[in-house]
Amino acid sequence: MTPPSSSATFPRRGSFFEARRVSMLLRKEAVGGMLLVVAAVTAIVWANSPWADSYFALRDLSVGYAPWHLDLSLGAWAADGLLAIFFFLVGLELKREIVVGDLRDIRTAIVPIAAAVGGVLVPALIYTGIAWQQPSLRVGWAIPTATDIAFAVAVLAIIGSHLPSALRIFLLTLAVVDDLLAIAIIAVFYTSDIDLVALALAAVAVGVFAFFAQRYQRFFHLRPFGAWLILLPIGFTAWAFMHASGVHATIAGVVLAFTVPVRPRRGQQPLGGDGGLAEEFEHRFRPLSAGIAVPVFAFFAAGVAVGGLDGIVRAVTDPVTIGVVAGLVLGKPLGIVLTTRLVTAFTRARLDPSLRWVDLIGVGILAGIGFTVSLLIAELSFGIGSIHNDDAKIAIMIASLLASLLASVILVTRNWRYRRIAEEEAEDADGDGIPAQRRGGLGAPTAGAVELRRSASTKRRRVASPPPRVEAPSTSTGETGLLSADSSDRAAMSTRAARSPTRSSRGSIELK
Repeated sequence: MTPPSSSATFPRRGSFFEARRVSMLLRKEAVGGMLLVVAAVTAIVWANSPWADSYFALRDLSVGYAPWHLDLSLGAWAADGLLAIFFFLVGLELKREIVVGDLRDIRTAIVPIAAAVGGVLVPALIYTGIAWQQPSLRVGWAIPTATDIAFAVAVLAIIGSHLPSALRIFLLTLAVVDDLLAIAIIAVFYTSDIDLVALALAAVAVGVFAFFAQRYQRFFHLRPFGAWLILLPIGFTAWAFMHASGVHATIAGVVLAFTVPVRPRRGQQPLGGDGGLAEEFEHRFRPLSAGIAVPVFAFFAAGVAVGGLDGIVRAVTDPVTIGVVAGLVLGKPLGIVLTTRLVTAFTRARLDPSLRWVDLIGVGILAGIGFTVSLLIAELSFGIGSIHNDDAKIAIMIASLLASLLASVILVTRNWRYRRIAEEEAEDADGDGIPAQRRGGLGAPTAGAVELRRSASTKRRRVASPPPRVEAPSTSTGETGLLSADSSDRAAMSTRAARSPTRSSRGSIELK
């Protein structure tokens, strides 16, 4: 069997140049995730306090222009309006990944795409199986299919400082595809009767938005206020017509984002980065999404009156609660890990050698944190004020807490091991400025990296015999010994180090 080329490995070697961007994104999303948690906890406490009536009165307060069908409650404005900003950011990230990111090549994209599909199908099947006896509850099958990227990344940023960069890229790419599937589910399965005239007018507005964004991207890059004066009114018009058409209004955010150019126009100099206007818009609007839109939505969506002990008993025995918790906590990791295993076993696609299966299990459990989009789908499934909607929200919060704790148990342990290996490989016992593990020359692979390569070669040949014994370097007394129990982890760290970019004397970036 011909070994798979590096182009079929996810993430590809070129993806490691995005490590800095991924780290910055993690920090930004971590802050947004913390604000989301604070908003949700505030809503839950307020909704179960003696002042609960004031919370629900605020959530149900109607604001807007009735003739345009925009006399919506504050809760609806948060779900349909503010979340459109969140989905606009999702669309920008989606387009970037498809055009210049890890999803541009199907040979590498097949791994996160398949993992995301498995992470959607298995939770949906588990929920449907549990709620099958009550047909009216089957409508909630999509609730446990979504991953909250802000919440999940916030947890990963807190506990995973030394985890492989490839693992973080895997989570982010998986979440991008997961968001795309959630968008498709909302558009197809949660769309009411369609008004074709309003939909056509929305398409015209999107076309006008696309014309200005494509034709004058340098203008909008150099004059940020121009986007607020020109593109925002056009975007709001497209959103309003999309809302009137019957298609969920948040889809407008994704459609508009897909019209924003990712690369500069041909013949133009880069606009201060490699991502064109899309990267600039993502930089500008992410604080608005993470700091305002998503926390405000969580505040209005998470407030549930539990109703004391009787309410808790009713909620935990509701098939909706059981199905959502089982789908998120069990179905998500099972679908992601099992599908990834099948794809890498029966296709030429391979995961980066620095990724270990135990790490993927931890990330799979972490993907069971379903909050923002799951809360939205719960409202679309059962409606605001429904008992089953409240039970679904309780289930989402319980499942998110369980997934966070279980993932933390695994990933904190793994992070400690990676940190210990990094410290050992960076140790400079004789103080000559060269770590002992690099004694053979700067950038030379360590024993762990050599073992990893031999192991990978053995797996590709599918030899059934046990892996060869690799002798460690002799000690001062002449004794020899086998590689330590964590040699595979050390090999992963060594491979990451060998792939780290270094600066040459001319300032260019090279791979060792």
